Amino acid sequence: MNAPHPITQAAADAAYIPGFGNHVSTEAVPGALPIGRNSPQRPPYGLYTEQLSGTAFTAPRHENRRSWLYRMRPTAEHPPFTPYGRAAWFGGSDDTAPLAPNRLRWDPLAAPAPGTDLIDGMTTMLTNRPPAHLEGGGVHFYAANRDMTDRVFFDADGELLFIPQAGRLELLTELGRIEVAPGQIALIPRGVRFRALLPDGEARGYIAENHGSLFRLPDLGLIGANGLANPRDFETPIAWFEDRDDPTEVIQKFGGRLWLTELDHSPLDVVAWHGNLAPWRYDLARFNTIGTVSFDHPDPSIFTLLTSPSDVPGRANADFVVFPPRWMVAEDTFRPPWFHRNVMSEAMGLIDGAYDAKAEGFQPGGLSLHNLMAGHGPDLASWRGASEAELKPHKIAGTMAFMIESCWPYRPTAHALETAQLDYDDVWADFPKARLPG
Repeated sequence: MNAPHPITQAAADAAYIPGFGNHVSTEAVPGALPIGRNSPQRPPYGLYTEQLSGTAFTAPRHENRRSWLYRMRPTAEHPPFTPYGRAAWFGGSDDTAPLAPNRLRWDPLAAPAPGTDLIDGMTTMLTNRPPAHLEGGGVHFYAANRDMTDRVFFDADGELLFIPQAGRLELLTELGRIEVAPGQIALIPRGVRFRALLPDGEARGYIAENHGSLFRLPDLGLIGANGLANPRDFETPIAWFEDRDDPTEVIQKFGGRLWLTELDHSPLDVVAWHGNLAPWRYDLARFNTIGTVSFDHPDPSIFTLLTSPSDVPGRANADFVVFPPRWMVAEDTFRPPWFHRNVMSEAMGLIDGAYDAKAEGFQPGGLSLHNLMAGHGPDLASWRGASEAELKPHKIAGTMAFMIESCWPYRPTAHALETAQLDYDDVWADFPKARLPG
């Protein structure tokens, strides 16, 4: 194995570049980045020029995402891909079976077998459109206890939003290194290759996969210019690369399945890059939560951190919504989320603490599903406690929940159906009947 370039190692320890969707220029070796043109006849140091496009070439300028990469070898240099036979629970759902409208909930994923890395430790729970439709996405668990040392992964079906629940991840990507801990999130764009290391020896959490329009910050409307997730708090890594001439497996997700090829070198060899398509991380504690200071519980859309629009204005292909610590001050108001049915489908996870609408059974690392028009809301214990509580200012502390909301119904995988809690519907049993006068 070749030793890392000394400038490369220094870059790995440096700070991130702040801002969401910024046009970034970064180089791990001085002089590696061409100036004044994208594709010179002879790039510096004999590097190869490659454009990575996350949107169509002709997308409007404000939506166009692409980066120019300057790498040691072209990514076109590889033998054919063949089916990858492991990671049996990572993939798609059976789109031919009837989709029952039942509410579902799952306990945290069981500990993986020793020697399980991120790829083999991913378990698909929910999907809601075939990847070829360029809509919808999926929700996955991951649980790993081994570094990815001799292979890399990339997703050709969509971008990946990592939501750690326990243990840190160090994501070594083509465009830089990201360390992400519970309470943070990290996004890897479609097609970007990476390996995952486990600084704490093991890690578990969630992955939201987005096949549709790229995640972006939602418009704020009447909120104004500030609030929710602010662009300055997103962090993009600076350039970093591996100079390794060792056998490396390259595994990609394509068409809902996994495929494998092998190289004689590491493909994480991008020495410099510029553009606005790049990995990033974000600290959920920086989300500026907005809520009522008078009465009534606002719609959960007020907690939207990221959105992927659909072709219908106001209806999201996917929203990433967070429920962080916050003050509750509403007067004469039932403060937890009210009972409701809606046209969006909700997959909810819990990173830490408890969710204010569920008194028991919903654990950190667990997952729940309420598809469109499924009646849901607080369980009996939460309803009773909130109905009888003294209404004074109260802070919901020590919690972090999230939701991946979509206009497309989620379809559980066969494994998800086999592992769902059998008694979830019971949390809404035995509500007392309202007493009318007379």
